[in-house]
Amino acid sequence: MFGFLCEGVQGKLARWRWLSTLVVLSLAIVIGRGAAAHEIRPAISDVLVEQDRVQVFLSLTLEPMLAGIDLEGLDDTDNAPEADRYDRFRAMGPDELDAAFRAAWPELSDGFLLMAGDTPLQPEIRRLEIPEAGDLSLPRDSSLLIAAALPNDGSDVTVGWVGAYGPLVIRQREGGDDAYSALLEGGQVSVPLPRTGAATETAGEVFLRFIVQGFEHIIPKGLDHIVFVLGLFFFSLQFRPLLTQVTAFTLAHTVTLALASLGIVRIPAGIVEPLIAASIVFVGVENILRPQLGVWRTAVVFLFGLLHGLGFASVLGELGGGGSNFFARLIGFNIGVELGQLTVIALAFLTVGYWFGRKPWYRARIAIPASALIALIGAFWFVERVV
Repeated sequence: MFGFLCEGVQGKLARWRWLSTLVVLSLAIVIGRGAAAHEIRPAISDVLVEQDRVQVFLSLTLEPMLAGIDLEGLDDTDNAPEADRYDRFRAMGPDELDAAFRAAWPELSDGFLLMAGDTPLQPEIRRLEIPEAGDLSLPRDSSLLIAAALPNDGSDVTVGWVGAYGPLVIRQREGGDDAYSALLEGGQVSVPLPRTGAATETAGEVFLRFIVQGFEHIIPKGLDHIVFVLGLFFFSLQFRPLLTQVTAFTLAHTVTLALASLGIVRIPAGIVEPLIAASIVFVGVENILRPQLGVWRTAVVFLFGLLHGLGFASVLGELGGGGSNFFARLIGFNIGVELGQLTVIALAFLTVGYWFGRKPWYRARIAIPASALIALIGAFWFVERVV
């Protein structure tokens, strides 16, 4: 009788694993497209510095600027108080939005941080191309060319914009594979760009910079990745299960990060982000129902590592694949991510594992409640990202 009951419980657990995986994958794929409705993506800028002028070719969404949304730290414009204003601008046709942007330009241009040495530059609109409104559930990318005259002093040029305009990818145009490229956030500006030739960085400089960026995309920016890693931590305090899971996770996100950064794999964030939330739900529930390391658990962690790698790829994908510094960026960023993950695990161990990990009640009073909380957080994010 007891054996029959055990087999019944194991059968239910197996069905739970397969059913939950299929449900969350299906839901995210079917309705994930809508989750991309107002996602915050980096604007892309190609900068051309000449002797007498600087030109900045931008691919960006104009609507958040016009709506007055502060994009710094925001992941979706629906979460902004000005979301209704954004939707009104999003519904405008090209001519109407063009007129609105040009009318607001004297004020908006103050947020563009263009400098020649210590001299502020005043950019002017040279060209603005806005596509039709199209599907209102998706962001609309417009093309903007701005230019500014340079003083006759040979000074280098720096380019950026205020943090409220969101993340900005800077790429120096016509500088070759080694030309400077960077992701700027929080009001950062580029390195000084010379009028002749291109600003270049050594592989070592790029490597160190991307270690920092990788770490920052876990701590403090990657809250969903932090919660997932905590899910791995509360699975077991034993070294082998933790090492196996972290290794599988690392190998997986390294693969997809490289493929996505090179443009070989492209999956919309509207699909990836709900699946990342679903992965958090899964590890939390699995911790409670079946805390045993096996092929299934390792395979699931590897699968979800692939998804998390696609999430990281938004940082590197627009910086340009190839080039002599591509592997410096990729490896540096991965190392930064791993340092961030290990820091999360170390802090969790010092906070609860070291003090309570050997107590007989650790699993019942700490690991299970923590895993339940992790699953609830993931479920909330999943609903938020698809609805």
